[in-house]
Amino acid sequence: MTETTTGTDWQSWQESWDRQQEWYMPDREERFRVMLDMVEAVVGPEPRVLDLACGTGSITDRLLKRFPNATSTGVDLDPALLTIARGSFDGDDRVTFVTADLKDPDWSTRLPHTSYDAVLTATALHWLHSEPLAVLYGQLGGLVRDGGVFMNADRTIDPATPRINAAERAHRHAAMDRAKAAGALDWAEWWAVAAKDPVLAGPTAERFAIYGEHADGDMPSADWHARTLLASGFGEARAVWASPSDSLVLAVK
Repeated sequence: MTETTTGTDWQSWQESWDRQQEWYMPDREERFRVMLDMVEAVVGPEPRVLDLACGTGSITDRLLKRFPNATSTGVDLDPALLTIARGSFDGDDRVTFVTADLKDPDWSTRLPHTSYDAVLTATALHWLHSEPLAVLYGQLGGLVRDGGVFMNADRTIDPATPRINAAERAHRHAAMDRAKAAGALDWAEWWAVAAKDPVLAGPTAERFAIYGEHADGDMPSADWHARTLLASGFGEARAVWASPSDSLVLAVK
């Protein structure tokens, strides 16, 4: 167990977050595996990583278990998820967490390093609409070192295939309904539990004051992501993994 003097079981919170995320994304671990495969393939097993919009540190957790000599900077604005992340990695000098708003033009000045071997993000940037996301990609073009990588694993929607999109969505939501009937927590229920926890109640209230309720951005296609990354200073970009609803887009500087 990973506990602090407060008695909070941070490992249980991490596992609870994972289960809630897997309710939406049953292929989540496969995405992480391919992401780390490509980190190793392009920049090696000891990368300096920026975990972008890190949440509870899901990417960082898997990164360090696979590559013990890696280091990670996690950046996020969510005070509740950062509380879990900081509690989980307390005492691990390979990890640093930074509170910053990715919509702030100066957010990167808060980071401890000016360049990274890899910038990784998952299930996070769909909160941004296309215009601010393109601006962020331009900033990342200056943070990834030459030869380094950026990877974004997220929900992607191709507007050219509406019937496929509708069939996939119906099938996925039917599976989600069955899992929920069997006791799975959805997004709102997970946050309701967090709001009642003595340690997380305050940060959870702050979180909803910042973000309000969940609202997705544009969720553009994988092709849009690749084209926008190429326009942002990356030399190559394409999807390296896909499910019927999600893609992992990789860009090499």
